[in-house]
Amino acid sequence: MAVGLFGGSFNPPHEGHLLVAEIALRRLGLDQLWWMVTPGNPLKSRTELAPLADRIALSEKLAQDPRIKVTAFEQALGSPYTAHTLAHVRRRRPGICFIWIMGADSLRTFHRWQKWRSIVQTFPIAIIDRPGSTLSFLSSRLTRTFDYARVDEDDAGVLWRRPAPAWTFIHGPRSALSSTSLRLAGT
Repeated sequence: MAVGLFGGSFNPPHEGHLLVAEIALRRLGLDQLWWMVTPGNPLKSRTELAPLADRIALSEKLAQDPRIKVTAFEQALGSPYTAHTLAHVRRRRPGICFIWIMGADSLRTFHRWQKWRSIVQTFPIAIIDRPGSTLSFLSSRLTRTFDYARVDEDDAGVLWRRPAPAWTFIHGPRSALSSTSLRLAGT
């Protein structure tokens, strides 16, 4: 089974998140996508963070595809760090082929994530294009450090079969929506 892991604050979730999930399901040939609502991002302020239960409920309302499973299991792990979450998933579900899904806008700060190199070496990564971030993969620390592990976008459907490190950048439709702009607009 091929499962995408799509983590984030989803504060609030919006159609842009759903577009990333749909692109990942289709282009990566996933059986499921786990929409992982995090209790909080260590690199972001928590002052504007809506309650976890609200973000889960809004994510479930938005993600109607039965292949998308909204979860917040990170809360029970007691760690806000992706490296810890992925190591836990790998131990608990060794028979599943996972892919970490992230928006290209995360490339700017990915090298600041705790144990970012470990993340890259845990599961293959699919980076989904976002407005203003299309060319970021050319200069990001992740893609420069692991340039040898790049998988051509045309082969994205078999990324889940590749051992980590392996990553691809997927171009396609992009949504200009962002959680930050929605919060600022008060919606």
